Amino acid sequence: MATKHAIVVGGSMGGLVAARALTDYYDRVTIVDRDTFPAIGEHRKGVPQSRHTHGLLASGRRMLERFFPGIGAELMAAGAIPGDVLADTRWIFEGGTHCRPKSGFDGLLLSRPLLEGMVRKYLFALPNVAVLENCDAAGLVFADGKVSGLRLASGDVVAADFVVGCAGRSGHVANWLTELGYPAAEVERVEMALGYTTRLFRRHATDLNGDLAIILPSTPEGKRGGVMLAQEGDRWTVTLMSYFGVNAPSDLPGFLEYAKSLPAPDIYEAIRNAEPVSDPQVTKFPASVRHRYEKLKLFPEGFLVFGDAICSFNPIYGQGMSVAALEAGVLSECLAAGTTNLARRFFTAAAKVIDTPWSIAVGNDLRMPETTGPRNAGVSFINWYMGKLHKAAHHDPVPALAFHAVANLLAPPQSVMHPRVVWRVLLGNLWHDFLSK
Repeated sequence: MATKHAIVVGGSMGGLVAARALTDYYDRVTIVDRDTFPAIGEHRKGVPQSRHTHGLLASGRRMLERFFPGIGAELMAAGAIPGDVLADTRWIFEGGTHCRPKSGFDGLLLSRPLLEGMVRKYLFALPNVAVLENCDAAGLVFADGKVSGLRLASGDVVAADFVVGCAGRSGHVANWLTELGYPAAEVERVEMALGYTTRLFRRHATDLNGDLAIILPSTPEGKRGGVMLAQEGDRWTVTLMSYFGVNAPSDLPGFLEYAKSLPAPDIYEAIRNAEPVSDPQVTKFPASVRHRYEKLKLFPEGFLVFGDAICSFNPIYGQGMSVAALEAGVLSECLAAGTTNLARRFFTAAAKVIDTPWSIAVGNDLRMPETTGPRNAGVSFINWYMGKLHKAAHHDPVPALAFHAVANLLAPPQSVMHPRVVWRVLLGNLWHDFLSK
């Protein structure tokens, strides 16, 4: 008897969590990837950004635990570091550090190779999952009005009832649609000319008085920022970034001097005498890109686009892996209701998931006057208001908690405008202005 077969193109985090959602509804799920998958904790050729700083937001951690029960405990046994995203972190905004009550938003600090490798271990252990490594996908097979398989670069065809394209932000998936005669999705681009450099340093338990992270965003005035997170293996991962400027140097003296130029001294003070334990990694990221598939009136049956192929975020905000996990939750809910009109239902629901992280990333990037993207009075007002919220959050847990609930994709952006939060922001800024006189 024929069995239902789903193919996932791409084996990074987006493809892995999409495959996990499919395993509950398809007899066979095959992941096709052009790489060979390495051991847990090892870097993969097709994911060069894995050598940069990554984090798992509270929402992403919760969704992964739902799909892979017990994975959090095993990650921690392998060295991942649990932490409260507010109480254990120095969030430095608007010239000060957020106050740090316990938030209950529990994240995990770890390298991407550890996380991705552990997810592969759990997924590949499922009896209905298969993997085709070292296979390059070349396009879709279309027959009888629907997608019926995947064409490989080798010329072979793999038949399937359903194909999910998770091949990253390269644009291949969008090209496959136009090759079938379907219209391209509307594309939104926000160009910010971001460059960032990452180095690893030896970590000691006494560093930062026990704090686990420093987040120091770029400002419109200086356009430089940095993040420093604890990782497994007694390491700090430190990424220094710049908008519309020169990357942080890769040599150690230049890297340290760059850290010294940031708006606050915390990262520099933490690493100036630390032991470097890796080669530097330098990357440029030109633009955040969002494909608005939810607006298309025509889309082929038997196919979906997923993850970075829908929306590629500025990586500095650390949202990508968590958004992929949340999209997988949406896919699971849509499949539970059947496959009729699946694409329209999924893209509409996924757009709502993407709206929050997109508004956070794009809104903050548009603070830079050089950033190219759609601006309106609403964006200008929100950025003004968020500056005031961050100042109030230096001393008041109400605006601090409101911001971090949104940043961890646990609350909608409009929640920071709740009357209770607005009132505390107003009081906090009146108090700040009084003290400044």
